[in-house]
Amino acid sequence: MAQQEPSPKPAHNGNLSLALDFGPLLVFFLTYKGAGWFWGAGNPITAMSLGTAAFMAAIIIAVIISKVKLGRVSPMLWLSAMLILFFGGLTIYFQDQSFIQIKPTIIYSFFALMLFGGLLRGKALLKYLLQAAYDGLTEEGWRKLSRNWGIFFVAMAIANEVMRHSMSFDAWLAIKVWGVTIVSLVFALANIPMLMRHGLALGNKLDSEDIGETTPPQG
Repeated sequence: MAQQEPSPKPAHNGNLSLALDFGPLLVFFLTYKGAGWFWGAGNPITAMSLGTAAFMAAIIIAVIISKVKLGRVSPMLWLSAMLILFFGGLTIYFQDQSFIQIKPTIIYSFFALMLFGGLLRGKALLKYLLQAAYDGLTEEGWRKLSRNWGIFFVAMAIANEVMRHSMSFDAWLAIKVWGVTIVSLVFALANIPMLMRHGLALGNKLDSEDIGETTPPQG
């Protein structure tokens, strides 16, 4: 009897995965800046709305490309898309700068409550989002990772409140778009030693195609 060959794995491309994870963020920033230059500094909300609309379109395209080219859509990309479409719609509807700036505080606080609430119930909720990127991690490792990210989200919510009360809108936005992304990646990497002590095999994980799956939704 001929031996049946295993079905091929979905194609993976590290550079494409990174582009899908962070490309929409770049589209938003460039659209916002371009609209600001075109209409002038007197219409930041109009520029923000156009940037947000471009962001929403870009994340939909990213999901489609991920499904077609990679054969899958990562749980984190799905979550990012849902949050961007929901809060992006609210941003366009309200056309209010205060809502735009307080929105990250709402999202960070929600994530922190979900993670700590899950831990109180004995469940590490990050396991359901990041298992593909952290395969082999023990239950204790998942609990510690959920705890660490919960603390991170609390800190980010506080930082956002400080920044929005002490910075100009453009300065706040630049830090929100790029600073938060960099800090999130650094924090994810800082957790690696702890994860390795709890079952993570670093040699097989956290390559370029998994980076976007180890950080919270961007934007």
